[in-house]
Amino acid sequence: MSNWIERDLAHNWHPYTQMKECETLPPLFIEKAEGLKLYDDEGNTYYDTISSWWCNIHGHRHPRIVRAIRDQLDSLDHILFGGFTHQPAIELSEKLVSMTPRNLNRVFYGDNGSTAIEIAMKMSFQYWHNIGRLNKHKFVSLDYGFHGDTVGTMSVSGLDIFNQVFSPLFFPAFKVPTPYTYRSEEADDLSCAIAKAAILEDLLEKHHDEIAAMVIEPMVLGAGGMIMYHAEYLWRARELTRKYGVHLICDEIAVGFGRTGKMFASEHANVSPDFMCLSKGLTSGTLPISATLTTNEIYNSFLGDYSEYKTFFHGHTYTANPIACAAALGSIAVLEEENSLAHVHKITPHFQKGIKEFERYSYVGESRSLGLIGALELVKNKETKEPFEDTRKVSMTIYRIGLKHGLLLRPMGSVVYLYLPLCVTEDELSDIFARMHSVFEEVSQESFS
Repeated sequence: MSNWIERDLAHNWHPYTQMKECETLPPLFIEKAEGLKLYDDEGNTYYDTISSWWCNIHGHRHPRIVRAIRDQLDSLDHILFGGFTHQPAIELSEKLVSMTPRNLNRVFYGDNGSTAIEIAMKMSFQYWHNIGRLNKHKFVSLDYGFHGDTVGTMSVSGLDIFNQVFSPLFFPAFKVPTPYTYRSEEADDLSCAIAKAAILEDLLEKHHDEIAAMVIEPMVLGAGGMIMYHAEYLWRARELTRKYGVHLICDEIAVGFGRTGKMFASEHANVSPDFMCLSKGLTSGTLPISATLTTNEIYNSFLGDYSEYKTFFHGHTYTANPIACAAALGSIAVLEEENSLAHVHKITPHFQKGIKEFERYSYVGESRSLGLIGALELVKNKETKEPFEDTRKVSMTIYRIGLKHGLLLRPMGSVVYLYLPLCVTEDELSDIFARMHSVFEEVSQESFS
């Protein structure tokens, strides 16, 4: 164990990590990153196939973004955003408003994805309060959804091993079934979407008077297991929330900025939400920032004399940090200058074909993909779809062997996934798939039992 790792383990507490396991599987010490690859202190390289937790869309250390950060440091590092403003925040808001659905005209900045969702939920709640609808204070979400680790976002996320210990802290929220075709009685994606939307309508019809908003990840439920659903469900969710007077909050944090083949995943269903939450790819993972976009109607409900207490009393120290805003502007410039979406469209057929080929393994129950997001659901029995009992063993086996083959694979339970930067080339993709096949050939069903 290197001195760096010893020093790390002496003080650092890593996220989503059982620290006792670090005694036998210590964290990797990464010295540098370039493009799609990470380099450790022992000369090993690894493809960053999960974009460092889904945020890197242009590859590491893209020169255009690095330059934007350096240039900003020459003039302004940080200033509070309460009562002050600056050029990068103004330009970024203008850019985001021009990119997103036309009804979204107001931008509120935060620090990360969880805060972006919290901001949207609080805005929705206070909107109804400001217009005198005090009974509308609950939320509805999908039972496999995940929206963050703060108490509010956990309350509207599915209950699992990551958050169940905190469940006594949650506020009550409605959950509706996820249109998860592989684990559903319906035969195809469209039938599943229609059936699950009917359940949503039944809930909204009965409880719309007490529901402020629905929170949803458009098209792909990330932490829920890379569950991909038909655009029909998202379209119907928008129509139903509009019909019953409920806000729609689209959580685009992981799926925005080209991941799914559209600039924003909501576009697959031509949906204009009341709130759109952005983070991760916003700066291509260089600096933390989030943006919550909403409508003028919602914004205007907060206007009034101070004595009316309609003000949105929410903020963060690093709200609209100038350097982070500059990084975001740099990242968006790369999307435009390199025509990233066109590249995604060009390489997607190769990606989809490569993902599909893993179905030949006896323990791969289903493959699914959208844009440059791909997932393989591993099962104990392919015919019955019976899951493995010890999904932790499944994920750790894939993780360990993946590192041996130069791949950073970090399965979620028994779902192995790829979340590739948009700049991946066909040669890189072929190399990644070849290495993944080596991993899958090295393991067997017995490896997970």
